[in-house]
Amino acid sequence: MLWTNKHDELLAVLDVQPDDDVLEVGYGPGGLVRLLAERTRAASIRGVDPSPEMRDQASRRNRRAVRAGRVQLDLGSADDTGLPDASVDRVVSVRNVALWPDLEAGVAELHRVVRPGGVVVIAWHGGTAPNRVVRSLSLPDDELSRIERAVRDRFGEVTRAQVATLDVFTAVRLG
Repeated sequence: MLWTNKHDELLAVLDVQPDDDVLEVGYGPGGLVRLLAERTRAASIRGVDPSPEMRDQASRRNRRAVRAGRVQLDLGSADDTGLPDASVDRVVSVRNVALWPDLEAGVAELHRVVRPGGVVVIAWHGGTAPNRVVRSLSLPDDELSRIERAVRDRFGEVTRAQVATLDVFTAVRLG
């Protein structure tokens, strides 16, 4: 999982500001959590993932940041984060949106937990320069369009773009 998840290019899209509270949905083995802890000045980094095994791996990978209280990794899902309303400034979900049991419920939950003016970034395999593995995992355009429609239904401002190995949807929660 870490081999295909090169998250550097996603940090620029996420644009974490000093003192932002960040949530990663589906943190897997914790690679992006680690980059967020090492390379940003986020006030807090939270994560939810439905897998106890991934929580264990991510907790080991981010041991120092977890001990310091800067990172909190919980069990949860896109449609049930367990967070209060409007509690985070940035939400990121990488390479798991196509696995959500209910796309619309997941998007609604992310809209609920992000603060007004906050940003939600949802990314899936694809991009402008995908390798063979990434190409094999890419979604057809009709599925990407379905994701875009679901995000547009909840958020006022949505862009769809590509970076090297990702198709990326960026949404801003308005007022």
